[in-house]
Amino acid sequence: MYRILAINPGSTSTKIAVYDDDQPILTTSLGHKPEDLARFATVPDQFAWRKDLIEETLAKHDIDLKSINAVIGRGGVSKPVESGVYEVNDDMAHDLIYARVQHASNLGGLIAREIAREIGVKAYIADPVVVDEMIPYARISGVPELPRESVFHALNQKAIARLFAKENGTAYEDLNLIVCHLGGGITASAHRRGRVMDTTNALDGCGPFSPERSGSLPPGPLIKLCFSGKYTENQLHRLVHGGGGLMAHLGTTSVPEVLERIDKGDLHAMLVLRAMCYTVAKAIGTMAIALKGDVDAILITGGMAHSKRITDFIAEHIDFIAPIYVYPGENELKSLAENALAVLRGERQAKLYVSEDNEDPVNINDTSRPSKLREWLHAAIKPKNISANATMTAVRQYLRKLNISRPRFRFGQRDRD
Repeated sequence: MYRILAINPGSTSTKIAVYDDDQPILTTSLGHKPEDLARFATVPDQFAWRKDLIEETLAKHDIDLKSINAVIGRGGVSKPVESGVYEVNDDMAHDLIYARVQHASNLGGLIAREIAREIGVKAYIADPVVVDEMIPYARISGVPELPRESVFHALNQKAIARLFAKENGTAYEDLNLIVCHLGGGITASAHRRGRVMDTTNALDGCGPFSPERSGSLPPGPLIKLCFSGKYTENQLHRLVHGGGGLMAHLGTTSVPEVLERIDKGDLHAMLVLRAMCYTVAKAIGTMAIALKGDVDAILITGGMAHSKRITDFIAEHIDFIAPIYVYPGENELKSLAENALAVLRGERQAKLYVSEDNEDPVNINDTSRPSKLREWLHAAIKPKNISANATMTAVRQYLRKLNISRPRFRFGQRDRD
């Protein structure tokens, strides 16, 4: 039997769980009051305080630290990595301390590493938000200085995709899926044969707007707003991440509250909520294009997926693409523990974290430098002897698929439990 400590730091809480193999023996959330957090100038300054709270909680529940075989934390905003489990090394610790975005999730790997060091075991992270498997086309925007980045709910999306594959007797690596996470931030991603080839970015405001984030904005008016004098730089960041979306329109991030207002006849609340769902549906449709219409299923997950009204409205726009499966909620602690257990059992191998940024496409023609991007592009060039009927054959296959009658929803195992 293996005992695993999983740590998930959030902006207002630190969630922890202890698992004996795949069975939880402790799951708890340590809430943090605003006045307590206000004592710290930066997120890294909270490190020792949050670590002490975790160890005090474990002692209170008579869990001996020395009985733990591995510690795994939520991955933060480090450099981009492929999906997988990573041992926390010196490079990762440095990148988490000096991360370009200060977020509580950055403390996950740092706290895991220190506790693991104290008891002589290894510390890991799994599928951090910066999992980056995007194809090169997806990175290019219309401004060279503003490449598109992969920042999404990788841990929950990958876990749900693997659960769906298991329920259907196949492998995640054999499926083409669109996975959409509906939470405080919203991301929609195209999973092609086990890799996320394209995704929206919930961190910096790209894609659908959400309860607290602005989503994609019209650039012209945004530039004017930046120079209007109405907002400071920090206030604009807050408008994009934390104070946008439902908060900006309706003064709340609570979806249940918005639904209650709609039930009482608030048409403005109905308009804004439906507009949010509409942007979600458009993002899912975009990912169908990334997969060239070859989609086995659409998986909808996250806290807002508990609302049938929300999933129904989204489904009205996308049910022609593929069957829809709903997995309400999320369980990141369970996903973390499962990833650590797989490494301990030898079912998965922990990867080496290397601190490096994505390749700059400007240098692709410089053959004196090695270039993975150049290799990828050469491999993507199609031979010229393609059949003249190949394009029309693909269109016919897609049209035949549209004629198949599909149920609007199919529910995953989580709903049947």
